[in-house]
Amino acid sequence: MAVKSSISLSDQQDAFARRLVEQGRFSSVSAVVQNGLDLLRQRTEAEEVETAALSALLSDRFRGDFVSGAEMETRVVAMIDKKRQNARVES
Repeated sequence: MAVKSSISLSDQQDAFARRLVEQGRFSSVSAVVQNGLDLLRQRTEAEEVETAALSALLSDRFRGDFVSGAEMETRVVAMIDKKRQNARVES
């Protein structure tokens, strides 16, 4: 179902939308605006999903054990050494 709405565009926005219509990329200025709103909705939904995932990750991290910088450095060095050992090919 389509809902009619009155909107205001700046001169630049109007010129851009009309140019897209003239180029045949859209059938009308309304179609340009609809497409723009669809893209904004998709981006907003994606940002909400990313924010929720980040929030969950941070919550998990805050509930976990604290690891000091020195301990993390030790773990990283050990992990790198292990990777180096595993990468060596013996003949």
